Amino acid sequence: MATIAVLGTLDTKGHEHAFVSERIRARGHDVLLIDVGTGGEPVVAADIPRAEVAAAGGLDLPALMARGDRGECVTAMAKAAPRLLERLVAEGRIQGVIALGGGGGTAIASAAMRPLPIGFPKLLVSTLASGNTAPYVGTSDLAMMPAVVDVQGLNRISRTILARAAGAICGMVEADVTAGDEKPLVVASMFGNTTKCIEAAIPLLEAAGYEVLVFHATGTGGRAMEALIASGLVAGVLDVTTTELADEVVGGVLSAGPERLDAAARHGVPAVVAPGCLDMVNFGERQTVPEKFAGRSFYIHNPQVTLMRTTPDECTALGGLVAEKVNASCGPVSVLIPRRGISVISAAGGAFHNPAADAALFGAIERGLRPGVPCTSLDCEINDPAFARACVEALLANMKMSSTGDSPCQR
Repeated sequence: MATIAVLGTLDTKGHEHAFVSERIRARGHDVLLIDVGTGGEPVVAADIPRAEVAAAGGLDLPALMARGDRGECVTAMAKAAPRLLERLVAEGRIQGVIALGGGGGTAIASAAMRPLPIGFPKLLVSTLASGNTAPYVGTSDLAMMPAVVDVQGLNRISRTILARAAGAICGMVEADVTAGDEKPLVVASMFGNTTKCIEAAIPLLEAAGYEVLVFHATGTGGRAMEALIASGLVAGVLDVTTTELADEVVGGVLSAGPERLDAAARHGVPAVVAPGCLDMVNFGERQTVPEKFAGRSFYIHNPQVTLMRTTPDECTALGGLVAEKVNASCGPVSVLIPRRGISVISAAGGAFHNPAADAALFGAIERGLRPGVPCTSLDCEINDPAFARACVEALLANMKMSSTGDSPCQR
């Protein structure tokens, strides 16, 4: 039997949360009902009242409510609720969490759930779940379920949705997660154009005793990888696909934000960095490419993805940015450059083969790196097994250096 937190605004959606609580208890689990409402009085009694939630975040809730600004109250509760849930998880008092919400409830509940550990069961039934959920999910494994109708009253539709949601969170809590052998983790970045490189690298790292987690460099993937690196769970980083920087700098649709490449450097995690797929900027369907890029070199990757070749000037800027980010590392880091092609289509004969742009990129990296950062150029393409092997050897050496304490972060 587990205890599942049922979190919500019990002033406006109390009966709905009580319904879900009943269904959870019917499955044999306990419920901890938490009120994060900031309006009128709750219509059902909470196990943890809103005042206790606010206190966890150091908030003076009565003073906030007296000002009558709903937006301010929701924002404040969205800052307090995560602290309460994190404490409940750390103390082992809850084994899962479910919430129901409209706009305000979704903002509070998603903020509360996102910081919880990956793998911890968390489900949010929301009226916003069928749209852009990225602001609510972030890089977490929060599951969002469309409410279909508004979370306002119990009817034949809402009862069905909420009953299924209660069953879903119970199933998540009850699921048996078989423990692995707890090998140290290496994270790797990959794109379709660098798949063979990572496919060649994985067995080499596994043979050396590591478990490899691969992240698709599509913006969300890069952010998720950065978050995991920052969590302290990662032993090494094989960042051979830094393409998201091109979208950030040039204006594509798959940027991972300006913090991409920062986590390993900031936390001293051993890393290998390569300029994989910095030859391309990503857009959607061809007609979605902004008019300002008319006349550029394009490649239709598939009907939904259009790639644009980076120019020598853009490559110079990107190379300087890569060097700047690598230079910030206080852990062992190496840069490897595949001089014959940084993607499948930038190699000789490929649609994006452009020696001048590649030379600008490589030159900017090499000029920009501070002394002491190893930079190795290889006369091969990025997907050549020899390049994958060189990357793995460099990363293994860097991880060994870190384990012996012989890195700037540890001196």
